[in-house]
Amino acid sequence: MVAPSARGSVGSFVGAVLSASLILLFVLPLVVLFLYVGWSGFVQEATNDGFLTSIRFTLLASGIAVGLGLLTGVPLGYVLARYRFRGRSFVESAVLLPVVIPHLVVGIALLLLFAPDGPVGRFMAGLGLPVFDAIWGVVLVMLYVGASYVVLASQLAFRAVDPEVVDTARSLGASPGEAFATVTLPQSARGIATGALLMWARGVSEIGGFLILAYAIEPSPPWFGPPTAPASVYIYDLYQSSGGLEAAAAASCVLVLVALAIFLAVRLVDRAGLYTPRGGWLS
Repeated sequence: MVAPSARGSVGSFVGAVLSASLILLFVLPLVVLFLYVGWSGFVQEATNDGFLTSIRFTLLASGIAVGLGLLTGVPLGYVLARYRFRGRSFVESAVLLPVVIPHLVVGIALLLLFAPDGPVGRFMAGLGLPVFDAIWGVVLVMLYVGASYVVLASQLAFRAVDPEVVDTARSLGASPGEAFATVTLPQSARGIATGALLMWARGVSEIGGFLILAYAIEPSPPWFGPPTAPASVYIYDLYQSSGGLEAAAAASCVLVLVALAIFLAVRLVDRAGLYTPRGGWLS
């Protein structure tokens, strides 16, 4: 008969091996990618004007998309966290739709809705917001595939706020809006920021919807740069072109470092305690 301590040791060992295998799967491909490219290849692509333009465009489009995602997703997350209403299950299912729908299908569906010769596409163009092969098409795809993460993270964050703390702020004279702004929102900020980061990462890594709706970007406000493409599409084109795998791998390294820099910046803000509520009705 095997002693309980021995069974526990075996279980811990198996768990450690399985966990280490997953970590290796996450890290090892990136190590191989950077070793394959080397320093000279990385520098060559990191100083390529065409790719740097694509990076700037992608950062601009993703920033707008995340801003719109926060503007629309945080209120929806709050409603789902705090209220019970008829049709709530339908709303929650609708929020999850972009997570399960293949993104090429998303691109086709959005193209049909916002086709340049269709009523919605003409209306958007009339507002100065053209969608097809324009920055607003990229923003729209990013918003569609990524805003669910903001809604879900916000919903969980708002649920974690103790209602008694909010009630205490109200009893001290705070209006509902003041209690939300000074108590609920600051205590939910970390979860909301996590959702925003996930949305940004999902949008930057998207390619299926871009290939259909916004493959080649022409200048239109707020993008006043030269014609370009989202970074993922740019890398895909490099892979398909004469530059082949080498150029695509080098560009991929640059994009990975940009993503890691943004991720580390968010972590530093988190560790600095800037999400911690300061002042307000309970201070």
